[in-house]
Amino acid sequence: MKNKVQIIGHVGAAPEIKKLENGTVIANISVATNENYTNEKGEKVENTLWHRITAYGKTAQLVESYVGKGREIAVEGKLSYRNYDDKNGEKRYVTEIIAQEVLFLSKK
Repeated sequence: MKNKVQIIGHVGAAPEIKKLENGTVIANISVATNENYTNEKGEKVENTLWHRITAYGKTAQLVESYVGKGREIAVEGKLSYRNYDDKNGEKRYVTEIIAQEVLFLSKK
């Protein structure tokens, strides 16, 4: 089995771009996906899930150039889990998708 994720959704805000001293570009974006279902009362329900996407290098440069708020994109990558201590010393946990490929499905 492989660690592989594919999602299609809309970007929630402009990408956050970081450029490291060694020249590496990192792009972080938030992508919303929607699930629709009918509950036991027969009402249609829409559930929105937000996904943190991180891209590196050339993929990050493409995100920087072509991705904006509201754009529909497809992302293929792998799930990543990490943790860190915040400035108050509390442990924080992050789940993100490390983008290996991004397809642009709608105009900016």
